Amino acid sequence: MRIELATEPGDPQRPNEDYASVALPASGQGGVLVLLDGVTPPEEAYGCIHSVPWFTARLGGSMLELSGSRRDMTLAEVLSAAISRTADMHRSTCDLSHARTPQATVVTARWCADTVEYLVLSDSVLLLERPDGTVRPVLDPRLDELPPAVRARGAAVRALPRGSAERAAAGRAYGRAVEALRNAEGGFFTAAADPSVAARAVAGRVPRGEVRSLTALSDGAGRWVEVFREGSWADCAALVAKQGPQALIDQVRAAEAADPDGAAYPRGKARDDAAVVFVAP
Repeated sequence: MRIELATEPGDPQRPNEDYASVALPASGQGGVLVLLDGVTPPEEAYGCIHSVPWFTARLGGSMLELSGSRRDMTLAEVLSAAISRTADMHRSTCDLSHARTPQATVVTARWCADTVEYLVLSDSVLLLERPDGTVRPVLDPRLDELPPAVRARGAAVRALPRGSAERAAAGRAYGRAVEALRNAEGGFFTAAADPSVAARAVAGRVPRGEVRSLTALSDGAGRWVEVFREGSWADCAALVAKQGPQALIDQVRAAEAADPDGAAYPRGKARDDAAVVFVAP
């Protein structure tokens, strides 16, 4: 078995909000990976005294423990229980009903001799490489499928002059429109304080013999494909398998540095936290 992980903050002066881990049972049979991409909170108060890294460490740790110790639970049940457990840790001190209470996107996979289970919630990615080298990306597309009126607002923002007051105002209005769709019907979902969102995740299972490797990516690493168009998901998986997770992050950093203002490749953050987990079980 081969296991490699790499993660790096987008800004060295800020804590990394991503979480990445792998656990192998004492029996030596199977394993589990968990990757979370913490959602950066707004500048204003968001109802919680805790940081996003505090949240992702506890949610990720709970998921890792439950996935390994409770194989009778599905991954959706594991996520639901981990969300509830984490919410209970700060329910008495924080307003968990706030729309921007600490939250994260989720990728998790669990394998045994016969089966590989997987779950993806929001815009992180899991790549399943088959024995013939083809790659199946497991994606939750809802953030890319916002209502047409909201997507039109985003396009209108990008059409305005960079640095202009008009663009800044339109950008704020677009941001509010997207925020209204967070964890709402017709919008997109993240793991925050409501355990029911686990049922919204993209989940499934495949025979163990159909998987040669697993590559989990936070969206900061996945922008190698989705933002910078450096290659396909199959190319991305091949790069990680050949050169390792840090090589992918290094290439993303180089692309970000070559376009520091996002003029050629528009993106929400010039640099983003990035995390990659590679497992060849």
